[in-house]
Amino acid sequence: MKKLIVFSIIFLLISSISYSQKKEKKESAKKMNTDFIHWYGQSAIRIEDGGKQIFIDPFKLPSSIEVKADYIFITHGHMDHYSPDDIEKIKKDNTVIIAPLDIAEKIKGEVISVKPDTSFNLNKIKVNTIPAYNLNKNFHPKSNNWVGYIILLSNGLSIYHTGDTDAIPEMKNIKVDIAFLPIGGKYTMTAEEAADIVNIFQPKLAIPMHYGSIVGSQKDAENFKKLCKVPVVIKMQEK
Repeated sequence: MKKLIVFSIIFLLISSISYSQKKEKKESAKKMNTDFIHWYGQSAIRIEDGGKQIFIDPFKLPSSIEVKADYIFITHGHMDHYSPDDIEKIKKDNTVIIAPLDIAEKIKGEVISVKPDTSFNLNKIKVNTIPAYNLNKNFHPKSNNWVGYIILLSNGLSIYHTGDTDAIPEMKNIKVDIAFLPIGGKYTMTAEEAADIVNIFQPKLAIPMHYGSIVGSQKDAENFKKLCKVPVVIKMQEK
């Protein structure tokens, strides 16, 4: 009887600590400021990092945009991710462009060619490439060596932009602060599939993308938020 009581007390203590830790993590994520992140629709993201401007998959950027890029990351060659016209809008003489080999070959200027599972530094920024591919459809074959990016900012914050992908096994052990995931379906994950994988690798904060333009809707974004067990921010599209 005494042993049962002791075990019960230990179980309650462990449960209480675990609950407190989860609550603290959620509260911390809710307070996370995302004003330094800008979403232009689809998978087009701009990140401000200590005076540096980082663009990922710029597409249909506002014609009035005046911000120039220090770094431009391209995940793959589809027109809503690799847009030469949009690159020209934000490119300056010393802009560094990071892209898979099949895209890097088409770009003039300072270009870094990448493939999945590589790591490198860009001054104070650290970058890891993650495979991005489909599991049960052929829009993004694994053999194309297209990528997502984990970018460790100069302030220590880690951001994962998955690129166009399904919920692949490589995601399960990823640990990041913020994750951008496609939720539009057809070409990538659905909102439900994206939520399932987020609930496995549990970033501190998740942000849906790749909806509202070609496939997917605001309703999908809301459904993703509802299904996720981590905090979700739905960014307003900047126009």
